[in-house]
Parts: sequence; C-alpha cells; structure tokens
Amino acid sequence: MNEKVNEGIFDARQLGVPKMIILGVQHTFAMFGATVLVPLLTGLNVSTTLLCAGLGTLLFHLITKGKVPAFLGSSFAFLGGFAIVAPMAADGTPNTEMLPYACGGVVFAGLVYLVMSLLITVFGIGRIMRFFPPVVTGPIIIAIGLILAPSAITNCATNWLLAFVALGTVVVCNIWGKGMVKILPILLGVLVSYIVALVTNAVDFAPIAQASWFGIPVHTSALAKFDISSTLTIMPIALATMMEHIGDIAAISATTGKNYIREPGLNKTLLGDGLATSMAGLLGGPANTTYGENTGVLALTKIYDPRVMRIAALFAILMSFSPKFDAVINTVPTAIIGGVSFILYGMISAIGVRNVVENQVDFTNSRNLIIAAVILVSALGFNSLGGLTFQVAGVSITLSGLAIAAILGILLNAILPGNDYQFDKVDTETAENPMNMQV
Repeated sequence: MNEKVNEGIFDARQLGVPKMIILGVQHTFAMFGATVLVPLLTGLNVSTTLLCAGLGTLLFHLITKGKVPAFLGSSFAFLGGFAIVAPMAADGTPNTEMLPYACGGVVFAGLVYLVMSLLITVFGIGRIMRFFPPVVTGPIIIAIGLILAPSAITNCATNWLLAFVALGTVVVCNIWGKGMVKILPILLGVLVSYIVALVTNAVDFAPIAQASWFGIPVHTSALAKFDISSTLTIMPIALATMMEHIGDIAAISATTGKNYIREPGLNKTLLGDGLATSMAGLLGGPANTTYGENTGVLALTKIYDPRVMRIAALFAILMSFSPKFDAVINTVPTAIIGGVSFILYGMISAIGVRNVVENQVDFTNSRNLIIAAVILVSALGFNSLGGLTFQVAGVSITLSGLAIAAILGILLNAILPGNDYQFDKVDTETAENPMNMQV
C-alpha cells in the first residue's frame, strides 16, 4: 500500500475491491459477537437484529453524508430496560408477549435522539449539554450494569463449568491477546466455551435441522407495539446512550484525526443513530449504537474509508436472511451467555465509573454527591420494587427505577446551584486538535 493508504486517505481504486471486501468481512466479525449477544440475552430474533444492524449502519451513513467510518450494532445499554419490560422466563425462553412493547419503547428512545439533534441545531451543543453532564449520565450507566448483575448469576448457575470457561477466555483474550484476538474477546469466549459444551454434550442441535436455509428476517408478531409504561421505562435510557454516542464519535475522530463532532456535526450523527434505533425498534430489533469494536479495527488497520463499514453492513444484511444461521446461534447454552454477561454487565458499570473519572467529576462537592446518590438509590431501589405505578386519566403508568433515576437526576442537576459543566470548552479544544479528545 502507498503512503496515502496507510494514512487512511484513499479510494477503492487504490486499495482494490478484493481487499475492501476482506476489510469489510473483518469489520463484520468485529461487530458480530456483541451484536448477536444482545438478542440472546433479551430473546429477540438474531436474524432481525443483524438486519437492523446492517440497515441502521447504511441509514447512518446516508444521513452523515458517508463521512463517518462507524458501524451501528446492538446496544447493551438497553438490556436493563428489556429485563424490566420483557424478562426472560426461568427456562431461558423469550417473553414473546412483552418483547414487542419493549421494542416500542426503543422507537421512542430513538426519537429522543432526534429531539436532541434538533435542539443542538437550534441552540448549540454547549447550552443543551449542560442538562446532561457526566454527574448525571455516569451514575445512570453504573446503575444499568448493577441492575443486570443478578440475571448474569442466574444464567451462570445453569452450568458453572461453561460459565467459567467463557468468562476466563474473555479475560485472557482481553488482557493478553494480540491483534484480532484482543479485539474479539466476546466472540472467542463464546466459541471456546461452545467447544467445551460440545464435548460435554450440552448442546441441542434439533432446532438447526428444523430451520430452513432462507427466510424473511422480519416477523409480524415481533413488530413494535406501544404502551405508556413500557415507553417510559425504555425511553430514558437514551439519555445515557447519547453520552455514549458522543464518546464513540470522539473516539472515531481521535482515531482518524478528523473532527466529526464539527463535520458532519454531532447533530447529524445523533440524527443518524436515532433514526437507526427507531427503525430497529419498529422492525422488532434492539436499539442501535455506534460500535467501539469497529473503532478498534480502524486503529489496528489504519484504513478509515467509510465504504468498508458499508460493506460490513451488507454482509450483516445477507446473513440475516438465513434462519439456519439464526438456529445455530440459538444453540448456545444459557450458561455461556451468563459467563460472557458476567463480565459484560460489570463493564457497563465500569464504563459509568470511567465516565465520571475522565470528566473529573468532583465528589467532594455536596451537589454532585447528592445527584449521584439520588440516581443510584432510585434506580436500584425502585427497580427492586418493580418500579412506581400510578394512574393518569384512568391509564396505569409504571415508571422503572431507571426512568425515575433519570428524571430525578436531570431535575436535580437543573435546580441545584453550581452546575459548572462546559461541553463547549472540551469541544473547542478538540476542534483545534481532534487527537486530544477526551474519550
């Protein structure tokens, strides 16, 4: 490759179509493990999830004028909402009755992105972000991981051997792995523990034989349905994932040396992510989010052409049309999912901790302590009670612990004096030197 290719500045003629396809396949593998894990944890359809990831990525690229090398896969942040609205049965079977209502909540969560995009366009990013500082979003992310923790233990308990093999493989790959091994710890954890499951006869292959090779990935019974309680449970999670989105765009900018927060603009990237999420919810899929796994591949290969991501999206769409493939994924034992989620859920909370640490949130300040304390206790406390139910105009509404925590956190941050968070200050510095972004 010439010097321009190494800098990530090239076109398809310089790199060649075969290499572009290979790079696209690599990005498909990078997103695959995490993307299919979400439907396994929630009971959603794997084929639908892959279709939504592919279509969502293409929609994002269309809205951002094809400038941002990002892939949109399944968001783990919404697992807590799905666990509340549509909890899996004790035997690991999906809650098919309530899953469409959880997806309806995802639709409205995507619309929150659209509102934020519009507000940024009208008022500027600095004024809007003052309502969503790290002292609010960090504790919300921490609470999401803690709420999910019991389900990880429950899944592990079905077969501790498989759970520990999956957990150990993820840790080893992530700490000591090199190259692609370090980038794909989740996928490798599932594969290694699945081999152990095969050896110990813990896999049921009957569903594979019954599945056809070709099928439509969208099912009418799984399309989004709407009720107020489910919507109010799922929708506030968008407040946290929008902060995750900003961090991901900053990470991609730092990797490529281009400031995508300025051009095509954070309002455009939020719009693309939000529309992709709403589309996924309508089709019966999980919420989408920009994927850090694929950003890692960008850093590894130094190839930043967004068209490579679009190739990966096309591969995801092609895989979604094979029910046989879906059946293979669903043979993964529950204990393996538990082993992987054991560390994954903890990492969600750890990301929340990192969010407040990297943004230097001062917890010697009583204001910040009060906001964080109210968010954490509300999220965990009300979640243990099944949320808060009340009547409005004869309609029963249930607010989850996460929804209550988000509302109280935003209100306290707006009311209490001393809000000195300035997003514009960080944004101005990164506009001058995007490699200095706080990720």
